[in-house]
Amino acid sequence: MSAGTSNTIAKTIRRLRGKLRQRKPGSLLRCCGYSVRINDAANFHVLRKDIFMRHIYHFKAHRPEPLILDCGSNIGMSILYFKRAYPKSRVIGFEPDPSIFPYLKENVEHASLRDVKLIQAAVAAQDGSLRFYSDGKYGSCLAATGGSKPPAGWKAYNVPCIRLRDYLTETVDFLKMNIEGAEWDVLADSEDRLSQVRELVVEYHHLPGSPRTLHRILELLHRCGFEYLINDFDLETNPGSQPPFHLAPDSRYFLLIYGKRKD
Repeated sequence: MSAGTSNTIAKTIRRLRGKLRQRKPGSLLRCCGYSVRINDAANFHVLRKDIFMRHIYHFKAHRPEPLILDCGSNIGMSILYFKRAYPKSRVIGFEPDPSIFPYLKENVEHASLRDVKLIQAAVAAQDGSLRFYSDGKYGSCLAATGGSKPPAGWKAYNVPCIRLRDYLTETVDFLKMNIEGAEWDVLADSEDRLSQVRELVVEYHHLPGSPRTLHRILELLHRCGFEYLINDFDLETNPGSQPPFHLAPDSRYFLLIYGKRKD
């Protein structure tokens, strides 16, 4: 991307962010030809910026009907992006949050998308039911990764869980994973089936009190035959990764891990 293009995108982002400040939850907004029901204006801004303008989930499909697994679908912006890029794609979206899933369902149905299956469940390393903490916006997580008690103002639910490995029974063209700290457990549980995945983007979460598993994830991807690179978003999305660097027990940052199988 040229410097001129980057500056143009930055100016557009600032303009769009300003227009969103007064939008309330439940507002219907336009995004690249879609009408999107939002749960939070700031969340919508970041999703639109990162997904539709920064193209963090871009991949080059090897067939016209790629299979995409979307783990952590939130309000469905990533699914809209995938179907815009590959209209004939098959997408399975997983979203456990009871307060967010209705937005996801409405946005997919309103766009009249075909071959999209939505599953209201958390992607985990086990089947069954687990405790889940919800902020109703974008930071919801399983209790196992979020501590013994939910943060103030969050709600607690018991949600059904599925194992990713059970969906890796055929070639998966793209795996997107944004599951708020459970990424290592899920990938480790699926290691022997990750050979089914051509490309992936995993969001790594470095959160206060959470295990430090970045090195394990990268070692796993190497063992499974993936080339990989790491990206840290930008200052607006991820200020915790920007210089001057600082690491402490309460440090919080996020990284995108892009992986592509070498074979």
